[in-house]
Amino acid sequence: MTGAAPRRRGRPARSDADTGPGARERILDAARNEFAERGYDKTSVRGIAKAAGVDPALVHHYFGTKDEVFGAAIEVTFEPALVLPALLSGGEEGIGERLARFFIGVWENPVSRAPLLAILRSAVTNEAAAAMLRKFVLRRLLERIAVELDVPDPTLRAELAASHMIGIAILRYVLKAEPLASVDTEEIVRIVAPTLQRYLTEAGPV
Repeated sequence: MTGAAPRRRGRPARSDADTGPGARERILDAARNEFAERGYDKTSVRGIAKAAGVDPALVHHYFGTKDEVFGAAIEVTFEPALVLPALLSGGEEGIGERLARFFIGVWENPVSRAPLLAILRSAVTNEAAAAMLRKFVLRRLLERIAVELDVPDPTLRAELAASHMIGIAILRYVLKAEPLASVDTEEIVRIVAPTLQRYLTEAGPV
């Protein structure tokens, strides 16, 4: 009679839940929630893994470092690959309104607002978070719009547009300053769109 097989030492085998097609999405959802609740500095890869119910090694496998997980959380919030064609579909005409409506719409959505608040707060105090925000919001979204529109000083124009919209976000959603915090979103779009249009399309100096 043979005895029971000896127990193997080391890391336990991953389950189907760990490696299945939904694992990456669960990790990303957990990361968004962790960054939203704890901020950048207090969020760890281990904490993200625990919230997602996976081994921390799987987080590194899909995303690498904490910075890269943070970047993926930003990207899934703004989805530049999907947003850019829609924003640019009408050419120069109406780009300011489309951009203002998209930006306000992302902030008005409760699902995307929480991670955005975490991103914004983290970027103010943490250089790594600020670098990720610049990379995805400025370089991969706004600057690409300005380049596609073929205007002088595209980086400066993108930064001016970003400063305008981030200022609105801070006052409306972080500080909740009145009357901006309560005004209808369509009114914000109406007032802001012409300024964004000028930043992104006028041929002369901004």
